[in-house]
Amino acid sequence: MNEMKGKQLNVNELHDPTRRAFIKNIGITASVILLGRFGIHSIVWASSEKKILKMILVDYEKCTGCRTCETVCSSYNNPVTVNGETLPGLGNPVYSKIRVVSFNPDVDVPNVCAMCPDAPCVNVCPVEPDPKTGRRALYRNETTLTIQNDPHRCIGCGSCAKACFEQRRGVIMLDPQTGKPDGICNLCNGDPQCVKWCPVDALSYVEVRPERKFYGLSPEKIAAELAQKWYGIKEVGGLK
Repeated sequence: MNEMKGKQLNVNELHDPTRRAFIKNIGITASVILLGRFGIHSIVWASSEKKILKMILVDYEKCTGCRTCETVCSSYNNPVTVNGETLPGLGNPVYSKIRVVSFNPDVDVPNVCAMCPDAPCVNVCPVEPDPKTGRRALYRNETTLTIQNDPHRCIGCGSCAKACFEQRRGVIMLDPQTGKPDGICNLCNGDPQCVKWCPVDALSYVEVRPERKFYGLSPEKIAAELAQKWYGIKEVGGLK
């Protein structure tokens, strides 16, 4: 009889879920919503209370367009070896992952990856996810939470750059020889050199908040608004 009661109880639980079962179902539903909105790679960081997306924030009122950020970024991320000793690179701005876009009248807009929570560049990557890691060719690194590309799997289609250009800041540059993406900020492994060496403290390393003004906007849109505010004109005159 006790055994029969136990079986009956299990059947009843299917029709009258317990609080525990209810919470479990809510969790599954929430995961589906997150998956649909942000993509599988974003769930990796969104499900962890310890991981926070961070980005480089620009204070345009302070930026002077000196391009120090480009120099230190390039130097740090492209070291050279001389007589067996590793030294900072020459700082050629061509290899910088933050790029200052200058307009007329005088408006300078440092452009760098916004670390988008929904990662449109990752979502459009046509390469099938790896069955073990779940990564496409372009993916969000589980440790640094930055966007990275696997050159061995990347097919050089340019979909990521197009998505970034059309939906966000257009920071992804394509290698002219391989067609593979470059120019995506790696946050210098948690110690952004551009923030560290900015002589006017125009850059800061902060938590990603899409509701911030100018978040995810292209340099052209940012420059247009700043030109209106500073010079009272509706349109910028183009790149310098």
